[in-house]
Amino acid sequence: MYRIIAFVSVVLIVVCVAFRVHAVSADSASVLALPVGEQGVVAAIVDGDTLVLESGTEVRLVGIQAPKISLGRAGFVAWPLGEEARDALKDLVLGRSVALHYGGRQMDRHGRALAHIVRDDGLWVQAAMLEAGFARVYSFPDNRALVATMLEHEAAARGAGRGIWANDFYRPQSPESVAGLLNTFQLVEGRVLSAAIVRGRAYLNFGADWRNDFTATVSPRNRRVFDDEEYDLKGLEGRTVRLRGWIKSFNGPMIEVTHPEQIEVFD
Repeated sequence: MYRIIAFVSVVLIVVCVAFRVHAVSADSASVLALPVGEQGVVAAIVDGDTLVLESGTEVRLVGIQAPKISLGRAGFVAWPLGEEARDALKDLVLGRSVALHYGGRQMDRHGRALAHIVRDDGLWVQAAMLEAGFARVYSFPDNRALVATMLEHEAAARGAGRGIWANDFYRPQSPESVAGLLNTFQLVEGRVLSAAIVRGRAYLNFGADWRNDFTATVSPRNRRVFDDEEYDLKGLEGRTVRLRGWIKSFNGPMIEVTHPEQIEVFD
């Protein structure tokens, strides 16, 4: 009986993994539609979201953030599951041929390519890392391609409690719990108590005391993106949302929102 149960368990695991890989590969058509750049073999893995090709090109997997490891930085405290995320990326691509696809800005200030990675068999690597729970979506206003799809893969892993989503370090925070988390990247879930635009800047207030409670803001310059897409920021009043971004201090804890994909509306 034990052997039968063990066999069934293994079959179920294989089926689940195969299903996730199929789901990830199905999205590759969208990635392949993006402009293609360099193609080459992966020679090294730096961490869970950075790799190096045999040509020497260092690539930052755009759109995701894996747990950070120290990388020799003095005093840096590694995040939980950083080594596991690095090993997951290694298992996916080390020694494999990949192609770089660009959905926005192509290079960061460190000289790294900012690219979506597609493996030689069509696997979209960003989606695979998100599905496995070894990364979360981390987008920028100048690199927004496929963020909506990546959020779906993140949600699947979070709902199943895979990888980082089984660790309290990465759990979504409430507006009341972020005061002690300054200068960290967080997902914050809560109800927008009030929304207003003051001197061109939008404010989403999550508490009655805007001087101390958690707030999200959109600068006048960044509001143009929302206006161009007819995104009604004031219409978020009373809605339950999930925000993602770095927690800063400005009349209490604050997230600076630069593009719509940082806001997910629940209801």
